[in-house]
Amino acid sequence: MMATNGKKVCGMNGDVPSMSPNGTSEAFANKSQSPVNGAATAASPHSSLQNGGAGRAERFTFSSEPTMEDVRRMQAEFTDERDWNQFHQPRNLLLAMVGEVGEVAELFQWRGEVAEGLPDWTETEREQLAHELSDVLIYLVELAEKCRVDLPQAVLRKMALNRLKYPASKVHGSAKKYTEYKD
Repeated sequence: MMATNGKKVCGMNGDVPSMSPNGTSEAFANKSQSPVNGAATAASPHSSLQNGGAGRAERFTFSSEPTMEDVRRMQAEFTDERDWNQFHQPRNLLLAMVGEVGEVAELFQWRGEVAEGLPDWTETEREQLAHELSDVLIYLVELAEKCRVDLPQAVLRKMALNRLKYPASKVHGSAKKYTEYKD
């Protein structure tokens, strides 16, 4: 598991956001968010219909803070304070991230198909998943930093490539690989 400093989450410059009674940061207390993952849900014009059109599904959204850069800075500060940079070289970070992905997989192991939104999971199970996914993201961001990959910009470039490889007009409703499509 990723090392942390207890229940508090350090922000930039060593500040520690105050926590509300439900365990969420006061910085996010005024937003409509889940206490487990801090996310908000909102209706979207892209939401799909449920139950034959009886209602609109709410599309999940992430909160706007912290940004990926905030996460990078918080982890860099956390690592610097502990003099761990000597251990956080790209190969080590990659292997640590793979280990954390294994911990995520372990949470899903033997469950069969899992419905979106995890309706059959307990709050404790959801919280454990949130911890493990956070570990994966933290290692990914730190690996990108050590490799000098600007992840937000890399995502934009990759999405543009994916749009070319998988044009909606050709692939709509199909899970085939781009090499299997005919012009």
